[in-house]
Amino acid sequence: MEKRIYLSSPTMHGEEMKYVQEAFDKNWVAPLGFNCDNFETEMCNYLCSENDERFALAVVSGTAAIHLAVKLAGVKKGDVVLCSDMTFSATVNPVSYENANQVFVDCERDSWNIDPDALEKAFVKYPEAKVVIIAHLYGVPCNMDRIVEICKKHNAILIEDAAEALSATYHGKQCGTFGKHNAISFNGNKIITTSGGGMLLTETAEERQKAFFWATQAREPALWYQHEEIGYNYRMSNVVAGIGRGQLLHLDEHRDLKEKIYRRYEEGFKGLPVKMNPYLPDTKPNFWLSCMIIDEGCDVDPMNIIKILADNNIESRPIWKPMHMQPVFKDNDFISVGEKSVGEDVFSRGLCLPSDIKMTEEEQEKVISVIKSCFEV
Repeated sequence: MEKRIYLSSPTMHGEEMKYVQEAFDKNWVAPLGFNCDNFETEMCNYLCSENDERFALAVVSGTAAIHLAVKLAGVKKGDVVLCSDMTFSATVNPVSYENANQVFVDCERDSWNIDPDALEKAFVKYPEAKVVIIAHLYGVPCNMDRIVEICKKHNAILIEDAAEALSATYHGKQCGTFGKHNAISFNGNKIITTSGGGMLLTETAEERQKAFFWATQAREPALWYQHEEIGYNYRMSNVVAGIGRGQLLHLDEHRDLKEKIYRRYEEGFKGLPVKMNPYLPDTKPNFWLSCMIIDEGCDVDPMNIIKILADNNIESRPIWKPMHMQPVFKDNDFISVGEKSVGEDVFSRGLCLPSDIKMTEEEQEKVISVIKSCFEV
């Protein structure tokens, strides 16, 4: 059987084991520790400029980081939180953890990310909203100038889900440094991985300390176990953080390989009625997943392409199904500027392509060839 071509699988380099072995040698395999501390520092050094200090907290997942961000933003029961509609559910689920209500905001065609015009419209309908959660889809930066401006205008706290966008930049500024509170993911399929894990980035040391308190079961500083708030077991393992430290050394290398994959698809699909996932001028995506969208009027079904790729032992998947289409959120409001949802349209015509950095050029040519055959009469 031919080797399977994956969507996006982990890529290890060897340096990871040095940090993991150190954790074993020092018998520090429990949560927290020197690897966690150094991973947080090294991530801040990577993301932040001299004039943009951030404070990092390594946690068990990107979802945990978003949950802590939601709590830091003061979201309470019954509050309205304006959220990206085109995203994975992990972006918005923590709002439900706090018994608040998501209002989903449609995406724009220029980036497939939250539409600033629709966000403005959402604030007209929900002027009481004080928190906005945005996600950079597939590593493509949102229109951050307008989003930040809109949030400032309405005195709203911005939470940035940069789970898919580590190393992507908007006007030279790293994604994950625009919001008051920001989240990164190191899940197995991300551009770097710790097998599982995430990181919260805050503006102040005090916010980071409060999040750390919640992440360690909200244990009060007493000799006995004293708890005055509900807490969570969100701490990252010192072993896992060691993997992250080794991976971080190769982040820019991974990003460059991801872009090469995107460019080869772009070139290979010339002449086909398809387009690659778009991005805004003056942005530098990390090209985490290369995606394509079939032109309107073309009768080729993306689900059929996914099936044919699978028949050839090639992994692909549909575009994220918008949150307002999910049964669990059927009663949540949805805001769009057009008569037709952009997100629904992208979902109906798009698919995610194999973007594994271990995929050879010959293997990618096979993917392109199989997709081309789907358009032959």
